[in-house]
Amino acid sequence: MSHKPQIRIPATYMRGGTSKGVFFRLQDLPAAAQTPGTARDALLLRVIGSPDPYGKHTDGMGGATSSTSKCVIISPSSVPGHDVDYLYGQISIDTAFVDWSGNCGNLSSAVGPFAIANGLIDSARVPHDGIAVVRIWQANIGKTIVAQVPVTGGQVQETGDFELDGVTFPAAEIVLEFLDPSDEGEGGAMFPTGHLVDDLDVPGVGTFKATLINAGIPTIFLNAADLGYTGTELQGAINDDKAALARFETIRAYGAVRMGLIASVEQAAARQHTPKVAFVAPAQDYVTSSGKHVAAAEIDLHARALSMGKLHHAMMGTAAVAIGTAAAIPGTLVNAAAGGGERTAVRFGHPSGTLRVGAEARQVDGQWTVTRAIMSRSARVLMEGAVRVPGDVLG
Repeated sequence: MSHKPQIRIPATYMRGGTSKGVFFRLQDLPAAAQTPGTARDALLLRVIGSPDPYGKHTDGMGGATSSTSKCVIISPSSVPGHDVDYLYGQISIDTAFVDWSGNCGNLSSAVGPFAIANGLIDSARVPHDGIAVVRIWQANIGKTIVAQVPVTGGQVQETGDFELDGVTFPAAEIVLEFLDPSDEGEGGAMFPTGHLVDDLDVPGVGTFKATLINAGIPTIFLNAADLGYTGTELQGAINDDKAALARFETIRAYGAVRMGLIASVEQAAARQHTPKVAFVAPAQDYVTSSGKHVAAAEIDLHARALSMGKLHHAMMGTAAVAIGTAAAIPGTLVNAAAGGGERTAVRFGHPSGTLRVGAEARQVDGQWTVTRAIMSRSARVLMEGAVRVPGDVLG
């Protein structure tokens, strides 16, 4: 029996924020994978090593968690006023599925550095020393991200002293500005039900107060106390509890229907990346997963979020945008957990530490909108060269 040899695809393995993934230039992908479809999905699944019934990604580049099973495709922008198009695929670990329904806010921080290093930005716009401003079109959701990338000696500066909880080592700071991050382009408003707080009825589970919001990424916010939690939980408290994970997935499915993202709960399995489920609680002392003590006075509230069926080890960047936006709007569960009132920035505690995010929200004709959200991340090239996959993956 003959077998096709492996194919070699130029690629860069990058950390962005608290995530990492495999980055490609669109032009470097095999012709069959340069357009959306089954060939592209099959290729990226094989790159990551999915589906893997062992849940280890031993035969691929994935890390067997939602934070480390990601692929990004970058190309010259098709949208005027932007530098590059950024397309993000969340790769399922144990099923043959690539979710293209949302953005990754963490990997957004690596897009600018990748674009500069790979010649996708006009060299005249990259200073010898200073800040390069990269305008990114987030193609999954049709939104603009502006990245401020530090440059030294004409090259992206990756090293520095900026510390990000959830990342072991410091690096250079990259400021991200998410413009008009509300309404993910699916026809809904920032609050798709028209309410800041809803009663979300989940058959077999219960009825919960919920803030359903489209900002950064569609998110279902719940009160930790209503779920029997304190809001200070670390990953083991949730991820080692199969009943809790099943309950969260059921809540997510019914919330997705309530938000108009899917027509029936059965469709939730084909939309694993969005919406997210998160729970919030007032600030209190806690100990992070690294053993660091955080005092209640250092934060405004606690937030925990699930991604791809598991509690995230820190916080997704897009969910942080949702937290910052909801915190800025009096009347939401997030705002109440933060103590109420008007605010333009919030610092919240997550399993790995704390994160500050700013958001500017305002009412227009009685409807809430957010003009921008800002946060700092960091990014670093881990490896560059080429990834190899068996040639028969493309048929």
